[in-house]
Amino acid sequence: MAQFKHPPKKHINGIILLNKHVGDSSNGILQKVMRVFRAKKGGHTGALDPFATGLLPICLGEATKVSGLLLDSDKRYTATLKLGQQSDTGDTEGKIIKEKGVPELSTAFIEGVFEGFKGAIEQIPPMYSALKHQGKPLYFYARQGIEIERPARAITIKELNLISFTENQIVFDVLCTKGTYVRTLGEDIAFAMDTVGHLIALHRTQTGDLRGDDMLTLEEIEAQGKACIHPIDIALTHLDRMDLTPEEVDLIQHGQMLDYPKPKTELVRLYNQGECFAVGEWSEKKQMLKPKRVFNLHLAKEQAIADAQAESEERADKAADKAIESTDSVKAVQ
Repeated sequence: MAQFKHPPKKHINGIILLNKHVGDSSNGILQKVMRVFRAKKGGHTGALDPFATGLLPICLGEATKVSGLLLDSDKRYTATLKLGQQSDTGDTEGKIIKEKGVPELSTAFIEGVFEGFKGAIEQIPPMYSALKHQGKPLYFYARQGIEIERPARAITIKELNLISFTENQIVFDVLCTKGTYVRTLGEDIAFAMDTVGHLIALHRTQTGDLRGDDMLTLEEIEAQGKACIHPIDIALTHLDRMDLTPEEVDLIQHGQMLDYPKPKTELVRLYNQGECFAVGEWSEKKQMLKPKRVFNLHLAKEQAIADAQAESEERADKAADKAIESTDSVKAVQ
């Protein structure tokens, strides 16, 4: 039997709802999860800063084909804003650069300030971010004390709710669109209160349709194994579902269009015998349904069959070895 210095990587498809710890980098924790399952391919659906915690969906195998949809989706966070101190990064990773008195807080005062941030607004991205300028991330310049002019970007704050507050801290819940920097939102809220502030905690609780109710730590993922891998369509429940005939499945898998009525959603989930095998997209030009993402699920199925066969052979070998040991023991007694 061939011996591998490193176990061969596997075709594994699905989504894992990871609860990221403080201090972990998003890419670093992704690599750890991939090693747990020896997955050939993987990706996450939008980085969390090292100081942030919470929901980081990990897409394995063919699930990486829907990661773009999750990158573009709305996100929900619980944030803790400390007033009276401003850091150069907008969070606990940086150093305090300014202090200012904090006004007397009340529910009415805080919610009044929040109203000014709800809906469509513009936000200037922070210098400590991965946005590129002349091919280099902004944080590269920030670490050298260089300030780069950044254009404001359009974002939407869909919900902004007060959870609790003390004399100098505010905990709030926010649902926002792609590209929103909650660190910057916190700073702007503090400025609107005639003070300064920075985030001391940031916890993501939702990405698109995926919620943090069932998310697991890396240690829990290692303990549960494949049982914690969700099917790809867990991220697509907001899309219309279409169950296709074998003939229609064959057409989609070969890149052909289907003559279907226009669905309620621009993208649709396509199923073959109860299994989501593709995402379809409505073509206004052709007035037909066309494939947008087709999942090659057969590789993972073949992998599962091979793994089951290998496990069966291993059990048979162990049973045979045990039988030989038993026979040798009897002979030794005689």
